[in-house]
Amino acid sequence: MDPFTLDTGATAWILVSASLVLLMTPGLSLFYGGMVRARTVLNMMLMSFSAMAVVALAWTVAGYSIAFGDDIGGLLGSPFQFAGLAGTDEQSLLAGSGVPFLVAAGFQMTFAIITVALISGAIADRVRFGTWMAFSALWVLVCYAPMAHMVWGGGLLSADGPFAAIAEPVDFAGGTVVHINAGIAGLVLAIIVGPRLGFGKDPMKPHNLPLVMLGAALLWFGWFGFNAGSAGTADGTAGLAWVNTTVATAGAMLGWMLVERIRDKHVTSLGAASGIVAGLVAITPAAAAVNPLGAIALGAVAGICCALAVSLKHRIGLDDSLDVVGVHLVGGLVGTVLIGLFAVEGGLLFGGGLSLLAVQALVALAAMGFSGIVTLVIALLLKHTLGWRLDPEDEQTGIDIVQHAEAGYDLVGASVRRRSPVPVDIPAAPATATATPGEHR
Repeated sequence: MDPFTLDTGATAWILVSASLVLLMTPGLSLFYGGMVRARTVLNMMLMSFSAMAVVALAWTVAGYSIAFGDDIGGLLGSPFQFAGLAGTDEQSLLAGSGVPFLVAAGFQMTFAIITVALISGAIADRVRFGTWMAFSALWVLVCYAPMAHMVWGGGLLSADGPFAAIAEPVDFAGGTVVHINAGIAGLVLAIIVGPRLGFGKDPMKPHNLPLVMLGAALLWFGWFGFNAGSAGTADGTAGLAWVNTTVATAGAMLGWMLVERIRDKHVTSLGAASGIVAGLVAITPAAAAVNPLGAIALGAVAGICCALAVSLKHRIGLDDSLDVVGVHLVGGLVGTVLIGLFAVEGGLLFGGGLSLLAVQALVALAAMGFSGIVTLVIALLLKHTLGWRLDPEDEQTGIDIVQHAEAGYDLVGASVRRRSPVPVDIPAAPATATATPGEHR
């Protein structure tokens, strides 16, 4: 079909894929919400839902234009070219795609939303909700959109950039733009904000593992829109991405479970769910570059590496609450760099030499450096203006009550009120000085 004529099949594919990717953020809210303590579950879920609102507006006003407008110095697109998604009507096509401009812009919006939401897991249980919302708006415009431009919009890290003289960089659906970007941001925020009260001393167990499993299932389902949708139409490339997404995730889940079995002598539902996410992260940049056997190998490596990485945070004193660094940064690095080994075209194991491997590593380092510096500036600005941390007393009470005047669960209190004619005190569970079995990592 003429790429300058409306392609209704491709348009339908992108609309469905965008809807699947949008579903990933509520899925993430369940995944993250189940992993925190009961007194902060609503805040954790609201951090994801608020990202949907804030980022959708920021992306419409200027984000898309910064990401995909005419190149300015290889770092960003013209911020006014598509400001407000104006200058087009509903029938205007994205050049050469056969897909309406607004459909393509909406699809990209969902990627921006989930990327911002991912970061929230690194700072769970301890930050002001208003500061998080301000961060979401600033970060998507100043960090995410320029990174998307550099990789997908013709900037420095794209096939039109300087690294392409060595080998053409590969990031099919967001290894650098989404996962390395979010992982580094999570690392910077965890350092700037500091650890939760009692980190490393008090048990901080996930309060609802079935919720975690449900969230992982929705993420896996939505991720087909993420990867297969990035093919742009329902074709063989989309089919390859779909199959690779499935088998890489399976390999990663088994890899994580194997580490648990050897290291801890048991396999956990939390580990299985985390392995699912690790595999999804790792295959994202490589979904159309590797064959299914390569995808299985890549997923298994990611599952093993991420399982080992998340166990380091207590040793180094980094309170990355829900393992954004251990899963998204490490998984994103594994997937991005190992393209240089497993890519059917240009990969070292397929006779392509070291060129693609070197470029993938350089692109990953450049993405880490850019995201780290920009996030640090935003984090420090907000620290000295709005402030990140709750008061210690409020953090101990719980964000849900203090920041939102709500509680996720009131089942015990309701039961006591129904059954007892007189007030009854519920004794608190004794605090322990060490982590207990089932504590998150």
